[in-house]
Amino acid sequence: MNTTSSDSRARSIVYITLLLLLSTCTVRAPEETAERVNSSSASEATTTNPMIVAENLRIPWDIAFLPSGELLVTERSGTLLRIGDDQKKYEIEGVHHRGEGGLLGIALHPDFERNKLLYLYLTTKDGGGVSNRIERYRYHDDELTERLEILSGIPGSLYHDGGRIAFGPEGFLYITTGDAGEAQNAQEKNSFAGKILRIEDDGTIPADNPFGNVVYSYGHRNPQGLTWDDQGRLWSTEHGRSGLQSGYDELNLIEKGKNYGWPVIEGPETREEMVAPVLQSGPDTTWAPASALFYDGSIFFGGLKGEALYEATIDGGGELELFTHLLHAYGRIRTVTMGPDGFFYLTTSNTDGRGDPAANDDRIIRIDPKSLR
Repeated sequence: MNTTSSDSRARSIVYITLLLLLSTCTVRAPEETAERVNSSSASEATTTNPMIVAENLRIPWDIAFLPSGELLVTERSGTLLRIGDDQKKYEIEGVHHRGEGGLLGIALHPDFERNKLLYLYLTTKDGGGVSNRIERYRYHDDELTERLEILSGIPGSLYHDGGRIAFGPEGFLYITTGDAGEAQNAQEKNSFAGKILRIEDDGTIPADNPFGNVVYSYGHRNPQGLTWDDQGRLWSTEHGRSGLQSGYDELNLIEKGKNYGWPVIEGPETREEMVAPVLQSGPDTTWAPASALFYDGSIFFGGLKGEALYEATIDGGGELELFTHLLHAYGRIRTVTMGPDGFFYLTTSNTDGRGDPAANDDRIIRIDPKSLR
């Protein structure tokens, strides 16, 4: 390892982080920024000492970190933001922002420092309807170029568009898709709806995919979180039923080729050859889980309707425990991801028509994960 290069990069990350927090961003104490914090959660917010990295955003959905430590943030309305020592906006062509659709997930290629490849999940108009697709770009010298559509035809709708993308340990790109309001499509192995998909970085089908197409697992309603634990196992969070019968949100341990049951089973129900969730919210509680991050033996995920950051302990040999952090402190929390500085970065989703926006919403919030323990 080149120690001088490593030290230089570390100093660069620290420098950019300081610029983020002190130069370009308005940083206030939590009790000054989150008007919705009540007396019971205010002490929790002060103890955990979150910091506001960016505010006045338009439904920020996902975050990726450049090697410099700067943030790339997707806004569902169709804008990709770079936040760092200066800010730049990129309007992504073809984004159709309506309902839960729009510009959603972002992922950098595992070899980004060499090839500069960036991937986006977006909703677009498709004839008389809408669909979702994956596009690849080259991001170099502050410019997005070489746009290439690498997977299209993912069913879209006002609701249940999925949208999370992430590269796995073996270098394949994983994609969560919703059932697009047609529940039975989740059980159809040749449909892209209600699935976790897996593709090569150029959009081709990996040779060991279970059904000879891009489908990796099926029977999902609206998965929106992907993460791998320290054993290389894939975990996903998933929205359960909605409407008058809300509840049964899920944390699933994903295995290749398995059927996760929607719409045949939900919650604690079981059926032969269908996989029940490792953890579910029950019929009377709704998390609306919208992300997933493995950290120190736990899966952390943002809760939209639950208005919290949740932590499910998965190590320890016993039953999973669920802990709730930042309850009602910042409203609807969507994404939680890890920055290169070792801090969690959260996006809120209070301006999406379902929240109660505070002044300067929506935001990106930085928090030390050790302060949650």
